[in-house]
Parts: sequence; C-alpha cells; structure tokens
Amino acid sequence: MLAGTGPSSLQTTPYSGLNTSSYSTAGLGGGSAHKVGEPLSAEEQAYADKLANIDRKVRAHEQAHMAAGSGLTQGGPSYSLQTGPDGKQYAVAGEVRIDVSPGRTPEETIRKARAIQAAALAPADPSGPDRSIAAQAQAMEQQAQAELASQSGTQRQLSGAYSGYDDSMPSGFFAAQA
Repeated sequence: MLAGTGPSSLQTTPYSGLNTSSYSTAGLGGGSAHKVGEPLSAEEQAYADKLANIDRKVRAHEQAHMAAGSGLTQGGPSYSLQTGPDGKQYAVAGEVRIDVSPGRTPEETIRKARAIQAAALAPADPSGPDRSIAAQAQAMEQQAQAELASQSGTQRQLSGAYSGYDDSMPSGFFAAQA
C-alpha cells in the first residue's frame, strides 16, 4: 500500500494481508510463543503457516511499490507485525510512503503523476488505497494537461497578436512601416 506525503499528501489505510473476518485468533493464546521444543498444535501450525504466507504476500506487495516508485519513495516499507503462535514476527500489513506533491511545472507534474500511478498499481493485487492513489494521480495529470493546454492557448494568442507583421521577411526580422 502506498501512503502519500508532501503538500498534497493522500491519506490511506494500510494494505493488510490478514482478513480477520475469515479467521479468528481466539483460543490461540493471543499469539504467545511456545516454550522451546514444545510442538505446535495442528491449529496453531496452520495459523503460523497462514501468517507466513501473508508475510510473503505483504512484503512482495510493498517491494513492488518500492521498485516502481524509485525516486518518489521516502524510506523503505514499514510493516505492522504480528507474533505467531511459534513466537516469530510476521508482517500482516505494510505501507510505502511516496511523494505525491505536484511538480514545479505542468510537464514535470505529468511525468510525476504517471510515475505515481505506476508505483501505485505495481503490485499484482493493488489494494483499494493503492487504486485511490492511482486515481488521484490520474486527476493530477489531467489537471496538469489542462494547465499545459491553457498555457499553449495563451502562447497561440500572443503569436496571433504579431500576425499583422509582414510575413515575407525572414524569421526574426520585422517589416518597417512608413
């Protein structure tokens, strides 16, 4: 999951690989570690295996953001950890902070917005917040394109104001009017 930072930061919720509604941790001793050498019950082992799978997915998801968001990311991924019944720490949610502020020029903003979209949608399974950041970056790109088009229109108007000059002269020369 991406978390935006900067003057126009985007607020998001963490990507979570753990769907708590589909599995209850009740009865597992609150994730407390077993004594060394004590085997896990079948239910505890299944839960530890599920946490290990979630950990791999969460880390791969955040690494995809990091790889695609090069130059925009701020630090590395941060993870929410949960202790499994085996005493190990597993990442169950994560986020990558990314600069989502506009560029200094419309052209820079367009490039940056496209990079933000690519970073947000890089994981194989973008989260809802990832999709939201991509949509906001697309809106930022469209606004910059409109600004660029407006500037181009102003430039056309300025060049049209000079169209009364004699076009037969080479570029850079003006015809003298008597």
